[in-house]
Amino acid sequence: MNRSRILYLCTAALLLPLFSSAQQIDLEHIRDLFGKGKPLKVNGGVSASTVFNSGTGGGRQPFSWFLNGNVNTNILGRINLPFSFNLTNAGGGYSYPTMPNRLSLHPSYKGVTAHIGDVAMSFSPYTLNGHQFTGVGLDIATKPTWSISMMYGRLLRAVNYDSTNRNILPTYRRMGYGAKLSLQQSNYALSLNFLHAQDFTDPMQYIPDTLHIYPKANLAVSVAGMLRPAKGLELTVEYANSAMKLDKRDYHPTRSGSGNLLESVFMYDIKNTQFFKAIRAGMNYTFHKSVIGLGYERIDPGYQTLGTYYMNNDLENITVNLSQPLLHDKATISGNVGYQRDDLNNTKAGATFRMVSAINATYMPNERWNANFTYSNFQTYTHIKPQFDYINQTNPYENMDTLNFKQISQSAGLTLTYMLKTNKKKSHTINLNLNVQDAADIQNDVLWKGNGSRFYNSSTAYTLLLIKQQMSITGAFNLSYNTIGRDDFLTLGPTLGLNTRLFDKKMTAGFNTSYNSSTSNGQQQGQVLNFRVNAAYMFMRKHNLNMNAVRQTRWTPKGTSSNVTATVGYNYSF
Repeated sequence: MNRSRILYLCTAALLLPLFSSAQQIDLEHIRDLFGKGKPLKVNGGVSASTVFNSGTGGGRQPFSWFLNGNVNTNILGRINLPFSFNLTNAGGGYSYPTMPNRLSLHPSYKGVTAHIGDVAMSFSPYTLNGHQFTGVGLDIATKPTWSISMMYGRLLRAVNYDSTNRNILPTYRRMGYGAKLSLQQSNYALSLNFLHAQDFTDPMQYIPDTLHIYPKANLAVSVAGMLRPAKGLELTVEYANSAMKLDKRDYHPTRSGSGNLLESVFMYDIKNTQFFKAIRAGMNYTFHKSVIGLGYERIDPGYQTLGTYYMNNDLENITVNLSQPLLHDKATISGNVGYQRDDLNNTKAGATFRMVSAINATYMPNERWNANFTYSNFQTYTHIKPQFDYINQTNPYENMDTLNFKQISQSAGLTLTYMLKTNKKKSHTINLNLNVQDAADIQNDVLWKGNGSRFYNSSTAYTLLLIKQQMSITGAFNLSYNTIGRDDFLTLGPTLGLNTRLFDKKMTAGFNTSYNSSTSNGQQQGQVLNFRVNAAYMFMRKHNLNMNAVRQTRWTPKGTSSNVTATVGYNYSF
């Protein structure tokens, strides 16, 4: 059985539930498919903006423009044809694997939605997860219990090697296709999805082997399920497997009619393919407004899929979380504990263990008071395994703890909001925010003075709201004190802001200024002065003009620098 015939059989099996439901359409009422609304409706919006930069600092483009919008066309009240676009000159003159300019069309009809152009879809975190592609996709959900998703397109553009721009790495042209089949019931759910992607080489494209960028091929498959065996109890599990060929040029095709399903359908050479697996399981139980959850995740070292931009691997996670309301629902406390480790195959030069715990508490006794407290503790334990220490040791207890390294980081935060006075004319509100973070390095159970740090951040703000005048005035003071090793840093300064509405609430305008000064070990490091203005005006109900400008001046021992950034935009909705 050749590759094309197997693909046809797989597609037919996926679409079989839809064909069976489609036969149930009553031909006598086929005229109802056209609806009773207007033949054609068009709505959407368009926005355009420009950004100007000038001054001695920043290093940004002096002029950038952005144009984006969306248009939806409805035909006979039944068929929707949404179209969106995003155009910009940012980064012009360079080639990228994924371009910032995007054009997409998303027509839909009775539970069937197509995605055409520059779009993104998600099947699973271990197969296809939000990766943008240029092509076509299809979501079919004509019945509440069944759904099917399919995609085909280009995941990456071919980018040539440019020795003058080392920040952008070259890439091969990458194509991919995949599908997901889901069954959803009230007490259980099942889903199966896959993604096949591979790079294509071009004899005219030059990529140096010294960059270690090779054409890849990948097949990732995931199976997931959910079960609710009792009231308030939910169990979830997902298993994924990824077959990755790190260099597709090593492929040696088998003879026609030989080989297994993987080789016949996806053109894989099993002998030169690496296989990785991932598993994720969870439990959530709700009882008397309380929630308790357990989670487990394990991802093999080297796990990759070409359907994501970045993938964590070589890790094992165990998490526990709990949430409980108190004091007649006026307070809520929640917490979670997590444990993570790597070096699952015991092949790295060092192993790392992490322990994370967090507590969050909120309390709102009345409409005037609101308090929130958070605490987190993060511990990392690293055990380095140098080979020469193992080779040269004379007894099993020598150098046992000399390379054990522990990092401890903990933080706490408190936010208090109190409404002083409120009436029909004005209201007064005061806000206090405190944050503390402490980090330390411990080796051989000794805290090294030069390896510790502590951060203190606080801010106090007072807001006066004049209700009739539609005006708010805010004054704030911010302070940050940090100690890193034997050095200390202090930054402080005030902020003043004014916001109001004008011309029968058609225009909003605001002004904000702030000043801060920094010192290090008692020595002045610099000052920063900011002026910000913004305004927005709406006219004819569908048009909106907006403006934002920032001027920043910096004084440092090395000199003075200034920068002005202005943004002008226009929005139109119809």
